[in-house]
This record gives sequence, C-alpha cells and structure tokens, in this order.
Amino acid sequence: MARKQTLTKRISVTALAWLFSGAIFFPIYWMVITSFKTELAAFSTPPTFLFFDWTIENYETVQTRSNYLHHAMNSVILAGGSTLLALLIAIPAAWAMAFAPTDRTRGTLLWMLSTKMMPPVGVLVPIYLIYRDFGLLDSRIGLVILLCLGNLPIVIWMLFTYFKEIPKDILEAARMDGATVTKEIIYVLAPMSLPGIASTLLLNVILAWNEAFWTLNLTTSDAAPLTTFIASYSSPEGLFWAKLSAASTLAIAPILIIGWLSQRQLVRGLTFGAVK
Repeated sequence: MARKQTLTKRISVTALAWLFSGAIFFPIYWMVITSFKTELAAFSTPPTFLFFDWTIENYETVQTRSNYLHHAMNSVILAGGSTLLALLIAIPAAWAMAFAPTDRTRGTLLWMLSTKMMPPVGVLVPIYLIYRDFGLLDSRIGLVILLCLGNLPIVIWMLFTYFKEIPKDILEAARMDGATVTKEIIYVLAPMSLPGIASTLLLNVILAWNEAFWTLNLTTSDAAPLTTFIASYSSPEGLFWAKLSAASTLAIAPILIIGWLSQRQLVRGLTFGAVK
C-alpha cells in the first residue's frame, strides 16, 4: 500500500511539473511559430499550431528594416558592462556587510532592497532631466550606470547571502598569513564563492538584457538595445504580430541560449550553501 501511494505521488508530482513547464513554455512556442506565419495566418481563427504555410519572410523584413546587429551589440554592451560594474561595487560591499557588520548593516540591506519596490516611473522625470543636463541621453555609458544602479541592491543581497556561508576562520587564517583585504577577496573569498558569484552574474545579465522601461525612455537610436528593437514593431497603424514575433524571437534567442547552456551553474549557484 505504501509503495502504491509513493508511486501515485511521484506520478502526480511529475504530471504537475510537466503541466507547469508546459504553461511556461507555451508563450515562447507560440511566439516562435507565429514568427514563421504570414500576418493573415497570425490572426486566423481558429489558430493554427503546427500545420500552416511556413515562411521566413518576417525575418527577412526584420533584417531589412532594422539593424539587428547594432541593437544586439548594444544589448551585449549594456548587459555585460552593467553586470561587471555591479560586481566591482557589490563584492566589496557584500564582503564588508558579511564579515565586518555594524549595527546599521541590517537596516542598510533592507533600505537597499526597498528601493526596488518603488515604480521606475516615479523617478523618470528627475533622471531624464539629469541625463539631459549631463549629455547622457541615448548613450551607452549612461545606460550602463543606470542598469548597474538599478540591479545593485539585488546583486549585493545575493552576494551577501553567499558570503555569509563562508567560514570566517578561513579568512582569519589568510589575514594571519599576511593577506590584505584585496588579496583576501581575490584569492580566498572569490574562489570559494564562485558558484554564487556566477549565478549572480547570470541573473544580472538576464535582468539587464530584459530591461525595457529605461531603454525605451532614455534611448532613440545610438544606444538602443533589443528591447527598443522589439518596440519599433508597434506602430499607430496597429501591431504586426508576425513581424513582432520574429523580432522578439531574435531578441530573446541569445539570452535563452545562454540560460540553457548555464542552467546547471545557475541552479548550483542559487542553491549554494543551502545544504551544509
């Protein structure tokens, strides 16, 4: 009886997992197949899921109309630059909060996290005016700084959590051997918390890659990433669903591939320190 109940439970959990995964994957599947339809077929009723006249016309139109490589390169620069800058700031900050805490450390962490609760539109006007006065509108460096600051609370929180799992005795031993703070972070702390740092890096890249609010409001052409590239297919005449799906597929394909290739590292980092 117990064995039968265990088997039933396993089957139920597996079925729920497949159902949940299918619900998550279906929008991506629908977007991809829509990108291979004509505009007329994209609006057909009832919708077609597999059997229709496949075409690559939408991808040809997207490549002709827009400079995909320009937008893709901007996305790489913005995501990579903001992530590296965030790590350079967050690693020392998380080290200080984890290994040299004060009475205000917890309050500081909560305050940083609370800034993510504020809607970005609430500070759009002042940031826009500051960027206009400093000549940072439609500039890569301006967006790198903004994306870095926007994701910095999450990066510091994650690294702080990982660093807290490192035994202090190891760092104290390194100090007794004459290691400076810089060497302690580079040669002791970073290698020991590499899974956590890697998962934080990957998560920050994903967040920066998908950022749309600031890129749509602070860029026009020079620094416009793939989120702006997608938005360009929304016009006053209406939405061109097939072309919009093609543009979206091209925009998310790189980050999907990166996430798929690094999923093991990401899961390992997110569970770093969970089991002692």
